[in-house]
Amino acid sequence: MSEHPDKKGIEAGSVSWEEGPVAKTLAKSPERREQFQTSSGAPMERLYTPLTGAGEPYMEQQGFPGLYPFTRGVQPTMYRGRFWTMRQYAGFGSAVETNERFRYLLEQGQTGLSVAFDLPTQMGYDPDHPMALGEVGKVGVSIASLDDMRQLFDRIPLDKVSTSMTINSTAAILLAMYVAVAEEQGVGSVGLRGTIQNDLLKEYVARGTYIFPPRPSLRIITDLFVHCKEHLPKFNTISISGYHIREAGSTAAQEVAHGIAYVQAAIDSGLEVDAFAGRLSFFFGCHNNFLEEIAKFRAARRMWARIMRERFGAKQDRSCSLRFHTQTCGATLTAQQPGTQSLHTNSRDEALALPSEEAVRIALRTQQVIAYESGVADVVDPLGGSYAIEAMTDQLEAEALGLIARIDELGGAVKAIEEGFAQRAIADASYEYQKSIESEERIIVGVNRFTSEETVQPNLLKVSEEVGRQSVERIRAYRSRRDEAQAQASLESVRSSARGTDNLFGPILQAVKAGCTTGEVSDALRDVFGSHQEN
Repeated sequence: MSEHPDKKGIEAGSVSWEEGPVAKTLAKSPERREQFQTSSGAPMERLYTPLTGAGEPYMEQQGFPGLYPFTRGVQPTMYRGRFWTMRQYAGFGSAVETNERFRYLLEQGQTGLSVAFDLPTQMGYDPDHPMALGEVGKVGVSIASLDDMRQLFDRIPLDKVSTSMTINSTAAILLAMYVAVAEEQGVGSVGLRGTIQNDLLKEYVARGTYIFPPRPSLRIITDLFVHCKEHLPKFNTISISGYHIREAGSTAAQEVAHGIAYVQAAIDSGLEVDAFAGRLSFFFGCHNNFLEEIAKFRAARRMWARIMRERFGAKQDRSCSLRFHTQTCGATLTAQQPGTQSLHTNSRDEALALPSEEAVRIALRTQQVIAYESGVADVVDPLGGSYAIEAMTDQLEAEALGLIARIDELGGAVKAIEEGFAQRAIADASYEYQKSIESEERIIVGVNRFTSEETVQPNLLKVSEEVGRQSVERIRAYRSRRDEAQAQASLESVRSSARGTDNLFGPILQAVKAGCTTGEVSDALRDVFGSHQEN
C-alpha cells in the first residue's frame, strides 16, 4: 500500500472545504436527507477523494481489462470488439406461439434466445397433472415432450443461435430434449452454444421452484457439469443466479456472495477445477442505484477471480473470469406507472403480464440505442478510476466476502439453507427496503411520490385457457403413440442411475428420446430422491 503523493494537501483541502463552503451552504440550505444510502442501505459519502480508496496498488485492485483480477472487464476490448448478446426473455402459451415470438425477435436484430418456461414445466408436472390446472403456458411456455421442444425451435437452426434456458429443477430433462432436437437437425452437441440456468440452491432461498432436496439437486448439477465437459464444451453448464436472490429482496452484497458451493461440489465429485470452471456463468440483476450497480459488477468480477485462484487453485485465467448475463430487476418495475455479456431489458408492461410484442420490441430497441448511439460501449470500463466507484467497489467486495466467511462458518451453503440462515438474511434485507419505501425515506416515483390519478390501461398479452386444454390433449396423444415398454424401461433406467452413482444425463436423454415426458422423468427422480419439504 503506497501513500498518495499529495496526501497532506488533500487532507488539508478537505478540512478547509468542509469548514468553509460546505458549512456555509448547509447553514442556508440543508441537504435533502440526513443520510444518503444505496438501494442496499450502504452509506454514500458526500464526496470521494483519492484518499478514500486507502491507496491499494492499482495492479492488484484494478489492473487491465482481460487480465486478472478482471475488475475492469473480462475481455481486453470489451464492447469495442462486439456488443453484448441482446437476449430478451420470451416464452408463453404453446411452443408454436413462442416459436413465432422467437423468430420475430431474431428478425428484429436480437442475437440470442432466452426461454421462459411455465410453472408446471419448472416443477416437473405435465399439463394433465392436477397441479398444472390453470397454470399451463401462463408465465412461460409449456414444454412437456420432445414434440413440444421440436415445435419450439422449428425453423431456428441451433448451430446458428445461442440459447439460454431459465430452468432449474428439470434442467437436465429440458437440456436433454434440446440436445435431441439438435441431433434431429443434424447439429452435434459439440456445436451447441448457450446456457442452462441449473442453479438449484437459489430456489430454496428465493424462487421456490424446487423439487428435490438440496443434496440430490447438487448431484444432478454436478452430473451435468461432467457430461457437458465432454459432450457440450461450448455450453455454459450453470447460470449462478444472484438475480433471483436480489429480486427476493437481498442487498447487492448478498446477491454476489453466491456460487462457491457449486465449485466445491464439482471438485468433490472428482473434477479438476480448470476442467469445468471456464463454463460457469452468472446472472445478476440491475437495480435502480446506478453507482452501486456498476460497483457491484466490478466487485463481483474481482472477488470471483481471487476466490477461484486463491481458494480453489485455478490456474487458467478463463477459470477466474466471471462472465454474466444481466436483466433489469423486476422488483424495480411499478404496476402504477409501467414504464455484461448479455442483457435483457424488461418490457414496460412486465410488471403486469408477460410482455406484448410491441413492448418487447421497444425493450430491444432500448438496448440497441444504448449500444449504437450512447457512446458508453466505445470505452472499456468508462467509470473506472472514479473515486466513488472505486470506493464502493471495495466496500461491496468486503461486505460480500464477510457473508461468504459467515456461510463457511455455518458449514457451507447447503447447511446455511437447511438452517434457514440464507432465507432469514434475505427476508431481513427485504423488510428494511420495504420499510424505507413506506416511510418515504426512499422515493419510488409513481408509487410513494409523484403519483397519478390517471389509470394506465396497457394492451396486455393474455394467454387463453384454451392453451391448457389443448396441451392436455396433446400430451395424452403423444403418450399413446410411443412404445410403452421402451418408455417404462427407460424410466426404470433413470431410477436405477439415481439410486447408484452413474451419471444421470445419459439415461435422461434416452428417456426423452423414448417418448417419456417432463413429468414422468421428474416422477422417476422423485421416486428415488423424494421431494423437498421446507422447514
